[in-house]
Amino acid sequence: MEIFRAKPATKREMSQFHTDEYVDFLHRINPDNAQQFAKEQVKYNVGDDCPIFDGLFEYCSISAGGSMGTRLFMLIEGAARLSRDKCDIAVNWAGGLHHAKKAEASGFCYVNDIVLGILELLRYHQRVLYIDIDVHHGDGVEEAFYTTDRVMTCSFHKYGEFFPGTGEVRDNGIGKGKGYAVNVPLRDGINDQNYQDIFQPVIKRVIEWYQPGAIVLQCGSDSLSGDRLGSFNLSMKGHAACVQFVKSFHLPLLLLGGGGYTVKSVSRTWAYETGLAAGVELQKNIPNNEYWEYYGPTYELDVRPSNMTDHNTPEYLQKVKEAVFEVLRDKNAAPSVPLQDVPKLRHDDEDDNELEDTEDKDVRRPMRLWDKEKQNENSLSDSEDEGTGGRKHRQSYKNSNGSGSASGSVHKKRRSRSPPIAPMTGTGAQVNGLGTSSTSTNGAVGGINIENWASSVPPSDSTSSAIPVSTAPTTSAAEVNGNGNGEDIEMTDSSNQPEQITSTTTD
Repeated sequence: MEIFRAKPATKREMSQFHTDEYVDFLHRINPDNAQQFAKEQVKYNVGDDCPIFDGLFEYCSISAGGSMGTRLFMLIEGAARLSRDKCDIAVNWAGGLHHAKKAEASGFCYVNDIVLGILELLRYHQRVLYIDIDVHHGDGVEEAFYTTDRVMTCSFHKYGEFFPGTGEVRDNGIGKGKGYAVNVPLRDGINDQNYQDIFQPVIKRVIEWYQPGAIVLQCGSDSLSGDRLGSFNLSMKGHAACVQFVKSFHLPLLLLGGGGYTVKSVSRTWAYETGLAAGVELQKNIPNNEYWEYYGPTYELDVRPSNMTDHNTPEYLQKVKEAVFEVLRDKNAAPSVPLQDVPKLRHDDEDDNELEDTEDKDVRRPMRLWDKEKQNENSLSDSEDEGTGGRKHRQSYKNSNGSGSASGSVHKKRRSRSPPIAPMTGTGAQVNGLGTSSTSTNGAVGGINIENWASSVPPSDSTSSAIPVSTAPTTSAAEVNGNGNGEDIEMTDSSNQPEQITSTTTD
């Protein structure tokens, strides 16, 4: 198993599915200016179950970045790695936000990373199957692909007076997508056995009939027993059995997170399912760690079912199963896609991780990744930990390079970034005090406009001009620097310097 840190998604990448106006709204909104966007909040359904908080857009970027990374340009991290045979299973537990619409937030979801990941998979695969085992209906993903046959959606969810209120068994697509949306509505209290009795036959029939090239599985943990919002009665192993069953088809698989509102149950389940994805069944006893006390009183890797009543009778489940199979029976074979070249994006030819297959997999951080994090020698940092651990910031950089003391035998010079100073006449004249020379935005230095001066000076055969300076016997670096305001001028210890300094200019 390899661990990668995906970069946050950009506004442009989110706009592959979402509208530009909606993405721009998410980028601008914050608690301080929320009142200025009252109309937009109603339009985009932000403010109720999708609250506004500090760092909202950063949260959306990071959440989408796992399925929609930005290594180079519009790179869908997990989906791209599957498409390029870099891995068999990609996991992003921070994703799975299946309620977000094209121009609307919904159900704690702002950006739909699932749709963005599927769009990348469609560049390499003719057909993609999306499976949703969250207790809520995956309405955002279904709506995005409701009119196409290249993506088939299959959702197992609670239906009836429950958010979002969609996902009836007869909702199966429209137009070209008719028959390519499968909904399995369930009732309260479904247990492991009944869930597998309907999950496995339906998924097996769908995969055999649809023949997808890749599968995206949304593993929402709010279908577990004891969830604060869910009303199913699945155990951890009952939930993980769905992952194991889908994995058994040996197709490229993208595992995503989703809902889950009992933190201890979510962390246990996704840890166990990560082990199954890697081919390892984790032990029951949780090893001692800094968070061990949170998993009391059992301290075990397990979520047990309760004794709640299962309202899903065998007759009801059989009726739902027959309705789903009837939808599939209307189609004779899997839809085909005409032969065509794979659409190429910029990141296809500029993969900066192309050498990853030659690296030692036992090394946690390859040198390739460390090289990306090296700080440039001339860079400054304004982060919260500036000045600590050897990191540079403006004050320490000034103290280490612009000290007010200078030795008479050592000449300290700094490269000038200021415009050239106009020559002046008169013995002993200083250029605006030389230590307090200032540069304005209109090109004036020390009250002299450079452009006007340059146009008024006639050409000269000489390539050098004398700039008289003060002839004081001793002048320290602090005096040369004036009030120490850090202006970028050439400075030198003048205690042993001649009265005139000759500088070279280029006509």
